[in-house]
Amino acid sequence: MNAPLPAAGVVLLGGVHGALAAARSLGRKGIAVIYVSDDHPLPRFSRYVRAHVAWPGAHAPGAAQWLLDLAAQRGLKDWLLIPCADGDVKLIAEHRETLRQAFRVVSLEWDGLRQLADKKYLASLAAQVGIPFPRSYRAASAADLDALAPAFPVLLKPAQREERNSFSQDKVWRADTSEELAALYRNAVANTGASGVVVQDYIPGEGREQYSYAGVWEAGEPVAEMTVRRVRQYPSDFGIGCFIETVEEPRIREVASRLLRAVRYQGLVEIDFKFDARDGQFKPLDVNPRVWAWIGLGEAAGADFVTILYRLARGEQPPAAAASGDHRWMHVLRDVPAVLSLLRQGQWRGGLSGYLASYRGPLAWATMAWDDPVPAVVEIPITALRMLRRRICRD
Repeated sequence: MNAPLPAAGVVLLGGVHGALAAARSLGRKGIAVIYVSDDHPLPRFSRYVRAHVAWPGAHAPGAAQWLLDLAAQRGLKDWLLIPCADGDVKLIAEHRETLRQAFRVVSLEWDGLRQLADKKYLASLAAQVGIPFPRSYRAASAADLDALAPAFPVLLKPAQREERNSFSQDKVWRADTSEELAALYRNAVANTGASGVVVQDYIPGEGREQYSYAGVWEAGEPVAEMTVRRVRQYPSDFGIGCFIETVEEPRIREVASRLLRAVRYQGLVEIDFKFDARDGQFKPLDVNPRVWAWIGLGEAAGADFVTILYRLARGEQPPAAAASGDHRWMHVLRDVPAVLSLLRQGQWRGGLSGYLASYRGPLAWATMAWDDPVPAVVEIPITALRMLRRRICRD
């Protein structure tokens, strides 16, 4: 992994903390990074981002041509194009061959990738390969809900989180009664349409029952991989992971491998799991074929996913890598509220010493880095402004 790296750089498309971690990982190795986004500005403040370009977004008409024009204007021929947000994943997959006129692209075509990225297709793929999966209910309209007769509670999820709306931002809505299900379903359909809503069984258990698999794949085989437990998330029920630790869990790796080999996967991937104590199975919930928020944990633990992908895209064959040791990742701005929430719910019994123990041992940070301090400084005001705008829009 110490060979000189080529001059061509990387275009990171969208994303926030994962994009920031990717920029740092690449930049520390002298690989040029350009950040292209229509949303969150945080990664642009990294010293490892050579340039930030605002664009209309993946859903804008002519988005693929816009990227080709950018490549021509900036001299980005043969730069690697990496998606860091869901909408960008679909854009690149649908226009893979067109974008390859200018960029290096590591992605399946959309017909194959949709089997993982769309939860409705994911349920079918899991059934095909014999993987336990939360029971899903099909409802083409609100009138179909009465015939479902699910065992409450159930969850409503976006089939794909491409567009920004209250449903996709919340990720999951829980319904405990038929009346609540009907009301939430109407709201979900108003955001995404009936085809964009998945109704799914709820797997009981706290956030500590949530796990993830992460890897880089090439031609249907893993090149680097790791498994983690999402110790804390915020909000605590269906939130975003804010304290994550590496664990060795071969059962998760085995389930993930069966899914990914079924489509002959290539590229970056993160798969969320939940352990179902009722049958002792790890069940996949979501597949994210892109950069994920805690990807920096891989670099800290010895599996530098983004650099490995870069080398693969350049035609190299880096040695297989796996995360080792006890490593942790924390997003402080979410982790502190997560612990306070657990305290209010009576679910935190570790006291102050228990929380301070989270900071012991190897720890990777979502935004803080000694060699790149500015993003951590600006994150608080940026977050406050975005929360205020979101509240105004919802009101």
